[in-house]
Amino acid sequence: MAFSSILYSPIHFSLPKPHCHPNRSKPLSITAVIPPISAAADVAAVSDAIDSTTIAVIGGGSVAALAAMLSLSDPEKRRQMQAEEVGGGDKDVVKEYFNNDGFQRWRRIYGDTDEVNKVQRDIRIGHAKTVENVMKMLLDEGPLSGVTVCDAGCGTGCLSIPLAKEGAVVAASDISAAMVSEAEKQVREELLNGKDELPPGLILPKFEVKDLESLDGKYDTVVCLDVLIHYPQNKADGMIAHLASLAENRLILSFAPKTIYYDLLKRVGELFPGPSKATRAYLHAEADVERALQKVGWKIRKRGLTTTQFYFSRIVEAIPA
Repeated sequence: MAFSSILYSPIHFSLPKPHCHPNRSKPLSITAVIPPISAAADVAAVSDAIDSTTIAVIGGGSVAALAAMLSLSDPEKRRQMQAEEVGGGDKDVVKEYFNNDGFQRWRRIYGDTDEVNKVQRDIRIGHAKTVENVMKMLLDEGPLSGVTVCDAGCGTGCLSIPLAKEGAVVAASDISAAMVSEAEKQVREELLNGKDELPPGLILPKFEVKDLESLDGKYDTVVCLDVLIHYPQNKADGMIAHLASLAENRLILSFAPKTIYYDLLKRVGELFPGPSKATRAYLHAEADVERALQKVGWKIRKRGLTTTQFYFSRIVEAIPA
């Protein structure tokens, strides 16, 4: 599904009257554009926005206003408010978001429309690189024709489509009915290409609306890309264990890695949320993911990392130990 929810938010600070320019009748207002970093960012974006001018205006009478703003922008409070609105926890928030505002946003990001900003275009490139890297991991082991693959958290079908083109038997699912409907549409357009029948050797993926913990069946390979970011580690552990139980030979996961550097950027971004609602972003330490795999008898065989200016994703391929 989706991986990052970054928007630029204009933050307005007004200088107290003693600092007004002598020729001005109103207090000087300065707008600082601060990039909220939910899951991916570049430190230059932050340093460019939070410069000496921004720091200088956070003084005098503006301190109280800024303190109030930071209190209102507390990420945990936002998460609790979202959960209360939909009457549930993280899973309910994710489902609500990707069936409404999130669906519209990520359909644009994952699509080929020009109606995206610089950050969204960069995320599109990053996600496409992750899909490309995962396909390479899979094909390194041989042809995919006839191989059963579970695409857990399929989004708009970005991975399901290239898998099906390689002849894999794909079972795709997503917690969002809107995403599943769009994925089915995209797959038919890509594979049928205006014709009544599929090319020889290809099978249309089977789609269904399900969350990760509701998936069943057995597959040669299970892939879950950019989904764990929506859940804290204690819930991610259970999801990883369940996904491993569905896989016979391979489990491929991608997640936002938790490092001191990325965690700092994320915390800065959470202080300045964008105007649109989004899910809470959780980073995961690679060691924690590896530990969760080891608990259920799996070990990591391959590792990869996709990074762009506003997107980063750790990829691991696990096999039975």
